[in-house]
Amino acid sequence: MTIYRSPVPDIEIPDVTLTEYVLSGARERGDKVAFADAITGEQLTFREIADGVDAAAGSLVARFGTSPGQVVGLVSHNQPRYALALHAALAAGATVTPMNPVLTVDELGKQLRMARADLVVASEEAADKAAQAADLAGVAAERRIVIGVAEGFTPLAELTSSGEPAPGVRIDPHTSIATLPFSSGTTGQAKGVMLTHRNLVASVVQNLVGWQVDEDDVLAGVLPFFHAYGFVLILNTGLRTGATTVTLPRYGLEAYLRMVADHRVTRAFMAPPQVLQLATAAEVDRYDLSSLEYGGCGAAPLDVDVTARAEKRLGCLIRQGYGMTEAGPGINQTADAEFAATPAGSVGRLLANTEARVVNPGTGADCADGDPGELWVRGPQVMAGYLGDPEATAKTIVDGGWLRTGDIVRFDPDGVMWVVDRLKELIKYKGYQVAPAELEALLLTHPDILDAAVVGVPHATGGEAPKAFVVTRAAVDSDGLMAWVAERVAPYKKVRAVEFVVEIPKSPSGKILRRLLKTEDTDQVPPPAVTG
Repeated sequence: MTIYRSPVPDIEIPDVTLTEYVLSGARERGDKVAFADAITGEQLTFREIADGVDAAAGSLVARFGTSPGQVVGLVSHNQPRYALALHAALAAGATVTPMNPVLTVDELGKQLRMARADLVVASEEAADKAAQAADLAGVAAERRIVIGVAEGFTPLAELTSSGEPAPGVRIDPHTSIATLPFSSGTTGQAKGVMLTHRNLVASVVQNLVGWQVDEDDVLAGVLPFFHAYGFVLILNTGLRTGATTVTLPRYGLEAYLRMVADHRVTRAFMAPPQVLQLATAAEVDRYDLSSLEYGGCGAAPLDVDVTARAEKRLGCLIRQGYGMTEAGPGINQTADAEFAATPAGSVGRLLANTEARVVNPGTGADCADGDPGELWVRGPQVMAGYLGDPEATAKTIVDGGWLRTGDIVRFDPDGVMWVVDRLKELIKYKGYQVAPAELEALLLTHPDILDAAVVGVPHATGGEAPKAFVVTRAAVDSDGLMAWVAERVAPYKKVRAVEFVVEIPKSPSGKILRRLLKTEDTDQVPPPAVTG
């Protein structure tokens, strides 16, 4: 058995909760700005975060009876008070399930039900949708809090200004679930990923070994905080280090460029579609982006040529990392000191305290050095398992605590990792995971669809996008079908092209043979009319 290890010596993981770890120096930082909103101008200082979290956590316990084991649904875009709501719930002992505000009411309701949430915190903009979803999930009307003002909701401001003392809740970092994001993992079915406080503290600590973030840094808070990438590597890293995080409610190129220029952002965290825009858009030349020192990219593979063009325009190097929600999310990073020496297109080296194997997915045997195979990883950041799904957990975390990633990788002689392909069939549109099985199940509810298959195909701006192959019982208009799907799913899940076929190719066991659908004459998809 060949075990790859981080070149960094193992480090000690503090035995504290995530909130205790990232806010340990907040009050001492006083009036230094922790969060600034690039659109509204709202700011929160580190002292305001520390005091607000204590008071709101105390109020959650006193007024709502929040206690360890309970789940809070948090649905909001990126904004300064996201951090207040998040850490107040964690400090009260609750588990937070972060939710994407662009999900439909049905999708939000499903996540609330699956997470067994009994309290909802929503942004003002998402309040109406969150209320409907809460109704579907059976969350009582009096157990709804809004970041702002909304009818039928308790304002978060009432809790943060209540003067309640911090609750004396005892939480075991090793066993207490801090967050419950939902991921499709390697099977295509959404599951609650149980990340303990220790998992998340470990991930922050591990990344800070290579990333020398400090109080002088300004972080681009554009990638969503409900996603593990934005949650750990931006929001909580900024809180821990004393950096200022500038939030942008939703990505737009001009708004992003203005944010970087006006706030003198030093570290940009991006997904591949952003890098593509930065490499090609004329607007880039109109802004002073000279403050940028490091560009990090994740969530999906990044084209080397596009990277080089973007680097030339930004004046800073862009390097990739690698991870997955089930690993809290960090597995690999390109450390600050190795940016110039790390080859573009790779995903850097394993994080501290992280081990890896490269396994032949067909035989289960370890591959020879340098040969590609499925990546298995082990470390303190690996999830506790999937909520209420021991079977899926057992398939994903195998003997010895190895997490099967479902990705095909190779390690070069220098210990740098390269992602070769995906074993799993998930589609990654602008960094978001889209499960083909979910879209196929939806298409089969259409009265004129007899059979359906969905595959990911190249997309000009999204990297990859869903394309549907359908068998119909009657004439169906492709634009009408795409609109029908769009009404029922979040924007990033929309089908971007449709092809009508006589039958869906399947194996004798009934498994869809998606590889047979990815032929050269069907793999070009026009850019979507609406981005998102």
